[in-house]
Amino acid sequence: MSLSLVVGVDGSESSLQAVDWAVDEAARHRLPVRLVHASRWERYEGGFPIFATGRTSGEILAERIVASATERATLRNPDVKACGEALAEDTVTALLAAGREAFAVVTGSRGRGELAGSLLGSVSLAVAARAVCPVVVVRGGERNREGAFGRVVLAVGDPAEGSAAARFAFHEARARNAEVQAVRTWLCPAERHAGRTLCAHEATTLLYEEQATRILNEVLDPIEREDDAITCHRAVVEGRAYQVLLDMSERADLLVVGALRRPDHTGLQLGRVSHAVLHHCACPVAVVPERL
Repeated sequence: MSLSLVVGVDGSESSLQAVDWAVDEAARHRLPVRLVHASRWERYEGGFPIFATGRTSGEILAERIVASATERATLRNPDVKACGEALAEDTVTALLAAGREAFAVVTGSRGRGELAGSLLGSVSLAVAARAVCPVVVVRGGERNREGAFGRVVLAVGDPAEGSAAARFAFHEARARNAEVQAVRTWLCPAERHAGRTLCAHEATTLLYEEQATRILNEVLDPIEREDDAITCHRAVVEGRAYQVLLDMSERADLLVVGALRRPDHTGLQLGRVSHAVLHHCACPVAVVPERL
């Protein structure tokens, strides 16, 4: 079975931006697009009028949302095969199930029924935290979404969660004819400085920086040996990881972060850094799972 790019649609402006981004992404990777709208309209059948067709207004609305999104995808790029479906299921459950046979799941940053001031919709957050495939939350400015910068930023975390994310970042860079900016941050705890001489402080600082460099090289060296055609800039930066990444995202087309998936854990599985960038990033964010 060939993989598809699954897109969650609900008729909101945010989800329409996700459709546009997904169609462009599908064209790069020569993938079909599967547009999914899921809602539990049958739960509220008593509250919806029944038309002559025997269908509720909720079901008809769902079909219209899917039809509109499919038309938009076709107009965006007629060469990308797009199909849509309306499911009478919980939205998160439906997207997680679709993600089991997907190249990635794409969502907008905020749903139709959510507050305009919210940073990230609950559906997008739940799917990003639990999916077994990469999840892309489409957010940020138009130039970032359109891929104007030619740069994929890779956040290199612990080696255990870095391999899948790094490979995904390189795969994206290749498809986009872009470069990879790989970054590992480090921060020397303030309590380590107390009572130390200047020389001792500098030695401690150097130790943390060297450790960050070692982790960066450990993750990237094997991948660059396999794919040396991609330009990869490595950076070891002192500072809080989420702030460094948010700053870099302003001139990036995509930010890639890793997320561990523990088979014995069924709750949300997102680290603090991933959680922060999903809420505040200036470009689309890809959360790539790494199974233990």
